[in-house]
Amino acid sequence: MVSLLERLGELPFWLIVFAWILDVGIRVVMLGIVPGNRRPTTAMAWLLAIFFIPAVGLALFLLFGNFRLSERRVRRQLEINKRVLGYTLHLESDDALEQVSPAVASAVTLNRRLGAFPLDAGNGFEFVMDYRESLQRMTEAVDSARQYVHVQFYIIGDDPEYVSPFLDALERAVARGVKVRLLFDHLGTLRVKGYQDLLKRMTDAGIEWRAMLPISPRRRQWRRPDLRNHRKMVVVDGEVAFTGSQNLIEPGYKRPSAHKIGREWVDLMARVTGPMVTGLDVVFATDWSQEAGDDDLLDDVVSGGVAPDAGNVTAQIVPSGPGFESENNLRLFNTLIYGALEKLTITSPYFIPDDSLLYAITTAAQRGVHVELFVSEKTDQFLVHHAQQSYYAQLLVAGVRIFRYRSPIVLHTKCFTVDDDVAVFGSSNMDMRSFSLNREVSLMLVGEDAVQELDRVQAEYRRNSSELTLVEWMHRPRLSKWVDNACRLTATLQ
Repeated sequence: MVSLLERLGELPFWLIVFAWILDVGIRVVMLGIVPGNRRPTTAMAWLLAIFFIPAVGLALFLLFGNFRLSERRVRRQLEINKRVLGYTLHLESDDALEQVSPAVASAVTLNRRLGAFPLDAGNGFEFVMDYRESLQRMTEAVDSARQYVHVQFYIIGDDPEYVSPFLDALERAVARGVKVRLLFDHLGTLRVKGYQDLLKRMTDAGIEWRAMLPISPRRRQWRRPDLRNHRKMVVVDGEVAFTGSQNLIEPGYKRPSAHKIGREWVDLMARVTGPMVTGLDVVFATDWSQEAGDDDLLDDVVSGGVAPDAGNVTAQIVPSGPGFESENNLRLFNTLIYGALEKLTITSPYFIPDDSLLYAITTAAQRGVHVELFVSEKTDQFLVHHAQQSYYAQLLVAGVRIFRYRSPIVLHTKCFTVDDDVAVFGSSNMDMRSFSLNREVSLMLVGEDAVQELDRVQAEYRRNSSELTLVEWMHRPRLSKWVDNACRLTATLQ
């Protein structure tokens, strides 16, 4: 310590003054920059990091503090949003709105103003709970393709047993003249073993592929690295689609550590027919336009007309993420939860709500709504797992029942149901990453049939879960409480 002070004393006086001015200057300048367009809790967390460790805090803020896309991408996304709104104006139907409750109609109007698609009736909807079966169903759909196949996933990883048969089907489709376009998130897929082999296989097969939100400093493609595209879907000929929470990878995510302990992901996909297919196709086309610079695909999808009625489910597609002016999914979730009268059932693998969502859920429980939350007993991410646990006490005190899916399985489904009226299902978690950083797609499903189907799914999750009690939770070790609270702070740094 003395040696360090002696060395500091040997420094020129002007250098010490300069360092002090720089240190204070960083704090003062960031005090006026950090709070801009951020939640107060997020801004405070960043300011604490910068004030306590200025150099490290500033470096982290410059790397992770900006949740906006590049100006070019934002400008292009706004142009696409306007085009999509224009394309879908004629699809708006007063009849569809008149058939839903005033609370749901209000949510539909909100979604539409934030950039969602019109409410459409006549959709067919079938949930597929089995991981292997969903891949088989998608493979069968690709084998029936006549014109085109659109594939989009956050993570893709090839393996002989699960994914290779699907890729084989894509190769067969290309061989018979079907146009195959494939999108994957660059960072999400890059970290999967066999990435380069996957790219070579797709290129050799003639599949047109693009990496979404690529990161390559050498090509001046650089942005906050955790701004990702989290959407998952397959669309075949504009007639049938699949969407949900499942990635295109085997259930252990090609992780030796997961295989060693028997960890697998439990997901939920849906096979969709009817007008909703066209909406999902438009979402794919907008992402393709961003990455390939091809505006023709969006025109082609829209000019192909709306898929004909194929069922009795009324639904609305709600895309969200950077590029939209608001946090579309968060506003939808809050609106529906505040409208709950009898029951609210939530499944979210990564549950880190912002204050508004936490208040909505706890208020629902406190006013007598039966609220259940399904999460994993242990998630695959240390920081997220402990940050999530920091909310349990507040939820339990409010009267929320928490069910933890038994370890080592990771419950990865993302959905919730409100009363017998409405359900939301898709790729979006109930966490701040999904609200602010990720591109997501959610489906709002209206009607008792859709809600009952999801209730049956969540009843199966209940059978494989154990309920957490407040007494049990309050008696956990003090060190665990400290870690949970510390990780909760990191969750706000976005």
